Amino acid sequence: MLPSDPLHAVFEHIERNRTGFLERLMGYLRSISAENIGIGEVGALLADMLTDMGLETTLVPTAGHPIVVARWQKAPGKATVLLYGHYDVQPADPIDKWLSPPFEPTLRDGRLFARGAGDNKGQHFAQIMAIESHLKTHGALPCNVILLLEGEEEIGSPHIADFVHANKDTLKADLAVTADGPRHASGVPVIKFGSRGEVSFELRCRHANRDVHSGNFGGVVPNPIWTLVHLLGTMKNADGVITIDGFHDDIESPSPEELAAVERLPLDIETLMQSLDLARLDAPEERPFYERLCFRPTLTINGFHGGYGGPGGKTVLPSQAFVKCDIGLVETQDPKDIFRKIAAHVEKHASDVELVALGGMYPSKTPIDSVFTAPLRRAFLAAQGEQPLLVPAGFGSLPGYVFTKILGIPAFVTPYANHDEANHAPNENLTLNCFYSGIRTGAALLYELGLLQLPERGEARA
Repeated sequence: MLPSDPLHAVFEHIERNRTGFLERLMGYLRSISAENIGIGEVGALLADMLTDMGLETTLVPTAGHPIVVARWQKAPGKATVLLYGHYDVQPADPIDKWLSPPFEPTLRDGRLFARGAGDNKGQHFAQIMAIESHLKTHGALPCNVILLLEGEEEIGSPHIADFVHANKDTLKADLAVTADGPRHASGVPVIKFGSRGEVSFELRCRHANRDVHSGNFGGVVPNPIWTLVHLLGTMKNADGVITIDGFHDDIESPSPEELAAVERLPLDIETLMQSLDLARLDAPEERPFYERLCFRPTLTINGFHGGYGGPGGKTVLPSQAFVKCDIGLVETQDPKDIFRKIAAHVEKHASDVELVALGGMYPSKTPIDSVFTAPLRRAFLAAQGEQPLLVPAGFGSLPGYVFTKILGIPAFVTPYANHDEANHAPNENLTLNCFYSGIRTGAALLYELGLLQLPERGEARA
């Protein structure tokens, strides 16, 4: 990169303002946006900040928390990128596991510790600082930008689909980019081409109207825990196969390009297993590691509750029990269809068990040979000095489907956080290096998209 390069000047601005960026991020992280505390105030704070930067900004009410939409569209003929993030955060519990207060950002060992540091305030704040750096340096952006920040991602984004449906024209863009999640465990940056979908549900069982003595009534009164155990055993067998009728009907095989991409992903399985004290991987053990994460759906028991859990024993036969589960979906699976199949399965195998829907999200996927893959890779190379790994499908859930399935545009996830960010856990953190490289990468992304020659609208842009 030549010193006269427009991006070089932006990088210099970022370098000069590292201290100010960090102080502003710490102020942003002090604003609590969890468990319905302060979320409206954070949305208003963002709207004011983006307006002051020179973006046309609106704080839009929804049936839940407001959505912030900010835009800069003064580059006719250039690409329009929609940058997505979320300003709500996970609850801080358990508080006693934090080494410093979760909403008092603390610097330790080159890391910033606070709830939301990595998920997702720190990452979308890096995107915002990248936009500001271009505007401060050149007075304009190299491409058009729409910023979409919601306040309900941590509860499954229940209102974003309706919002995007109702605002398809104002959200019209060429691609969507989300900075969320961790880099690869090797430390190498990644570009993800999709996100899992999800179906969450609860199974509830009640037999007797009260707990009874297991000696007096065992073998006579049905045990709701056993009822749920047997039902769960019909849903996934010991070989790791999900056995719900029709569950696998719509799953597509990965493309040769996707298989080649996962073959290039680094893997240190021994270190992973040691870090978690694992003696084995989940069945089937012969299934390749990244095939599990990218191309296969999952069924997870999140919690099983029932009966006595105190010290010592108690000869009791409980009257009720419940289990919480989630299913991770891959592209082409429909959460509504999967839930119907779960309901049919429960009715067939345990009709006295109540099935309760807890939420669902569609998966998303973008072709790995998208016309936007090359400029995204160049942005990472310019900002971080190394080529990113290409991950055909992300492992966690994000509402990328609203872009791929509703807006009909390709969507990418470009994580800026360190692989050990501890998101959703105590001592969530973001390394300062990841924060500053995130700002640089966001700036490089806008620059590279500004250079891109796009086909006319109406032609394929995947």
